[in-house]
Amino acid sequence: MAQPEPKIIFRHVNKIFGEGPGAFQAVKDFSLDIAEGEIVTVVGPSGCGKSTVMNIAAGLIPLTDGECLVHGREVKGPGPDRGVIFQQYALFPWLTVRKNVEFGLKLKGIKPEERRTLAEHYIEMVGLSDFADSLPKMLSGGMKQRCAIARAYAVDPEVLLMDEPFGALDALTRVRLQEQLLETWSQDKRTIMFITHDVDEAVYLANRVIVMAARPGRLSKIIKVNLPYPRTDEIRLSEEFIRIRNEVWRGVYSRGADAA
Repeated sequence: MAQPEPKIIFRHVNKIFGEGPGAFQAVKDFSLDIAEGEIVTVVGPSGCGKSTVMNIAAGLIPLTDGECLVHGREVKGPGPDRGVIFQQYALFPWLTVRKNVEFGLKLKGIKPEERRTLAEHYIEMVGLSDFADSLPKMLSGGMKQRCAIARAYAVDPEVLLMDEPFGALDALTRVRLQEQLLETWSQDKRTIMFITHDVDEAVYLANRVIVMAARPGRLSKIIKVNLPYPRTDEIRLSEEFIRIRNEVWRGVYSRGADAA
């Protein structure tokens, strides 16, 4: 039986910023397949091109050469098939939680009654029903991020691209949102590419951890996470989790990770 086509494909992707003597190669010969319904986390030292690779998949920046496909379609710009979530929330401060979540639905031309129904469903999913009419300034950091997640989910993207989405949050809120993300993923098995600096977070969430190296940014190692879902506190403390965590940590922080 033929294997299904990967959901996200990077083929020999290169990205160079600038021209002439000042040009800088951010990503070199990056190739990776991400399967339908897979959670892949991407880690690596600062400047290794993690966010650049994600932004190429999001269509926010063009690649220099190579190929990036999402569900068999060449990425030529942003699109509703990809939901993007950044560390800094990117909420509209003058819109309520409900109106922020409805925003993408309005752009898709969905009628007001259906927009409201869908928005309320995803607001409830992230536990913000009591704050649906609140402005972002009235929310904590974790609540703002949950609103951003609800907005991304509401437009029903084929994939979620998440760039350090929990990086600015306190440790407890971060753990809660990790658990909530996995709970939602267990229901819809949406394909997720998740960028993080946190090795524990990378292992806890992922089917596979992608380790990148810097100067120039490139794929260094792929580590399979053979831990069962649902992930629990017991799993975080298990010997296998610690073993995988240490393998990822060595891949990220060893001197070899920055070697040319």
